[in-house]
Amino acid sequence: MGTFYDTKNISTYLTENNEEFQKKLLSEAINVAGNIDRILKAGNIDLLKNAQRLVLYVVENRTEELINFAKVEGVAWAKHSLTLAFKLEWVHAIRRSLWHFINLFNQSNENVNFVEDFFKLEHQVNDGIDEFLNTFFISYSLFKDELILEQRKLVEHLSVPIIPVSPTVAVLPLIGTLDSYRMEIIEEKVLTDISRLRILTLIIDLSGISDMDEVTIDQFQKVLIGITLMGAKSIITGLRPELVRKMVKIGIDLHTYTETKATLQQTLNKYLV
Repeated sequence: MGTFYDTKNISTYLTENNEEFQKKLLSEAINVAGNIDRILKAGNIDLLKNAQRLVLYVVENRTEELINFAKVEGVAWAKHSLTLAFKLEWVHAIRRSLWHFINLFNQSNENVNFVEDFFKLEHQVNDGIDEFLNTFFISYSLFKDELILEQRKLVEHLSVPIIPVSPTVAVLPLIGTLDSYRMEIIEEKVLTDISRLRILTLIIDLSGISDMDEVTIDQFQKVLIGITLMGAKSIITGLRPELVRKMVKIGIDLHTYTETKATLQQTLNKYLV
């Protein structure tokens, strides 16, 4: 005689009644039902097929496969910028539909140990679906964070324009706010381009920078040291009084590693002539 908690029989029952399960699921997720084709085209995501995979992983307690499946789903939804509200509605509809069919299965089996086995199954099913949701959202968020970081890095690279003005001289005009993250980008771009463009003199114009914190100033000094180690010369132009005062206060001696000039125009006139 079977029992209520016989997951093999429940799994078989769900597979044999998959068409009816899908109808129930679509009726539970009205908003998603009207967007199934659009989601399939946008991200090659078959919601109905994936729903079947999820319920079988949950019922059969295949935790490792469920977690891997959730990670893949999270990346897919993030990559194609699919609406999270649809995913949340869909998974909750899967939960309700699954319990509906477990109830139907129970009604079709006369000899069951309902009280003892039901709570075991309740724990397995709800924890499984919650595990899927948690893993899905973590995977989704991680992918989005990495994408944002890559986009920011691209923007920051574009905001570090090293402009050759002669075969051996280039200008780096900096504007806006300099923080530790941006200074790392500047260091990477400067050292790479000195080698790639065979720059002997790099003129760094700071007239568009009003302030830097102490950590960023220290990083900037290391950039200047790196330029020297690359066999090139750096010249700083456009230092503002407030920035000079802060450098003096914390004991930064730029003249050990670089040369300073009042304006970019003054420096270009000298080097271009």
